[in-house]
Amino acid sequence: MVASSKKVFVLDTNVLLHDPQAIFHFQEHDIVIPIVVIEEIDNFKKDQTEVGRNARSCSRQMDKLRARGSLSQGVVMDGGGTLKVDVASYQNDVGFFALDKHKADNQILACARELLKTRKEKVVLVTKDTNLRIKADAIGLLAEDYTTDKVELEELYTGTAQWEVDPEMLDLLYDGGVVPPEDRNLYPNQFVTLIDRSNDSHTAIGRFHGKEGKVLPLRRMEAPPWGVKPRNREQQFALDLLLDDSVMVVTLLGKAGTGKTLLAIAAGLQQVVDDERYNKLLVSRPVMPMGRDLGFLPGDVEEKLRPYMQPIYDNLDFIVSANMEMRRRSSMTPAQLEEGGYLSVEPLTYIRGRSIPNQYIIVDEAQNLTPHEVKTILTRAGDGTKIVLTGDAYQIDNPYVDASTNGLSYLAEHFKHLDISGHVTLAKGERSTMAELASNLL
Repeated sequence: MVASSKKVFVLDTNVLLHDPQAIFHFQEHDIVIPIVVIEEIDNFKKDQTEVGRNARSCSRQMDKLRARGSLSQGVVMDGGGTLKVDVASYQNDVGFFALDKHKADNQILACARELLKTRKEKVVLVTKDTNLRIKADAIGLLAEDYTTDKVELEELYTGTAQWEVDPEMLDLLYDGGVVPPEDRNLYPNQFVTLIDRSNDSHTAIGRFHGKEGKVLPLRRMEAPPWGVKPRNREQQFALDLLLDDSVMVVTLLGKAGTGKTLLAIAAGLQQVVDDERYNKLLVSRPVMPMGRDLGFLPGDVEEKLRPYMQPIYDNLDFIVSANMEMRRRSSMTPAQLEEGGYLSVEPLTYIRGRSIPNQYIIVDEAQNLTPHEVKTILTRAGDGTKIVLTGDAYQIDNPYVDASTNGLSYLAEHFKHLDISGHVTLAKGERSTMAELASNLL
C-alpha cells in the first residue's frame, strides 16, 4: 500500500476483524476509522471465535494508542501517518443517495465522502466486502481490498521446477547429486524434474536440499505407507515430504481428487503406528459446511461433529482397506486406532491455548482458514511435532477469504525459503475419471 503521495485510508470493520494489526500496515499514510466501526467491533468482542478474539485484540490496540493523544484529533503512528476515529455527523450525506442511513456500511461510505470534501489527499476506502466496494465506486469513491496478506494464486509457489539438461546430468543426480547452475534459483525442498534435452521421455526427479546445496534423488520407499501407492510424480513429491522428519511443515495444495488428504493420513499412520516416530496422529479440519447449513445437530459433541469429520473417516476406511490388502493380514479399524491412542479426529475449534508436542498433525480443508488462524495452529506445535496442511484454493466456503488471501496459500508462499518447510501443488486428479472431468470442466 505504499504510494508516491500521502493518502487517507478509511477502514471498514471487516479489515480490523480480519487483521487486528492492520492499523500498523499503512506506513506514512493517514488512517480514519468511522465511529460506527468501533461500535461494530464492540458487538463482536464477546464471541469465542477467531473473529471475537480479533475484535478484542483490536480494541486493546486502540486503547493503547490513546496514550499518544486524542483519537478524535488523531494520534501519530510509528510510520509517520496518523490514526483518527471519526465522530463527525454525516447522516444527511447518506440520505442524499437514498441509502438507508441506519446501515453501518452506508455510514462508512458517508464518512469517506465527507473526507473527500475536506481533505486534499486522495481518500481510499479499504474493505474486504465486495458489495461495499461496488457501492463506493458507484458514488465516486476509490475503494480497495485489504491486500497486505494477499498472495496471487497464479504466482503462488508450486514447489516444483523442470530443467532441460544434457543426458549426463541425469546420471550425475544419482552419483552424488546435482549442484544447481547459478542462473537456477531453488528454494529448500523444491522438487526438480530433469529432462534429457535429446530425449524428452528420459527424465529423473530429485529434491533440492538447501544445507547440502544439491539436488538429490528422492528417498527410496521400502513399501508404500499403509498400502497407498503414489500414482503420479506430484504424489511422489508429496510423500517424500510427508515421510521426511526434517521437514516439519508441509503444505499440499490441489483440486479435489488429487490425493492430498489420503497421502497425508497414510504417511501419518506409517510414522505413528509402524515407525513409532510420533505419539499420535491428530487429524483436524474447520467446522465449515458446504452449502446451506442444517442448523443444530442432535446428540453429544462427537455425534454433532461426525458429519463434518466424515470425509476424514472415509479416507481412513480406504487406507485401512488398502493396508489389509497390501499386507494380506488384519489391520486396525479407525475405531481401534482411536481407542488405542494412535489417532484423534478433532475440530479446530478448541486448538487455541493447547501445546501439542511430538504429534503428527494434519489440518484438512486449510483453505478455509485465515492467515491468522494458520498462525494460531502453528504456534500450538510443541517439540517434535510435524504439521501438514492440505486444501483446494478453488473450493473455499469461508466468506471472509478467497483464493489469494486464505491461510494455506499465505503459509506456502511465506515459508518457501525455510529448510523445515516444503510445498507441493498437485494438479492431476486420481479419485476417478468422473471426478477429474468435473474438477476440470465444471
